[in-house]
Amino acid sequence: MKRVQRTQTYLDDLNAIEARIIAQGNPQAATDLWLHIDGQVELLADPNHPRRRGLIVPDAIELVAHDNYVVILDEDDATVTVWNVLHVKRKWP
Repeated sequence: MKRVQRTQTYLDDLNAIEARIIAQGNPQAATDLWLHIDGQVELLADPNHPRRRGLIVPDAIELVAHDNYVVILDEDDATVTVWNVLHVKRKWP
């Protein structure tokens, strides 16, 4: 099993997504989505959990954590470093 390291930028992105959904009047959906995305990230400790080569961010590794959100990461033999959460329609950078 690998160690999953969440960067501050990842946490900031996730919190901003949650805040937008809360502002739309659905705090339960915001919490559910936050927990769902971070739960998918936690599964990256298993090297067999699906991830893909970067389609949104070239030369990165991506996790499709939700239909609308992709997590950007990189990894080595021991650690998965999680950098960002992006809406699939957002342009990079």
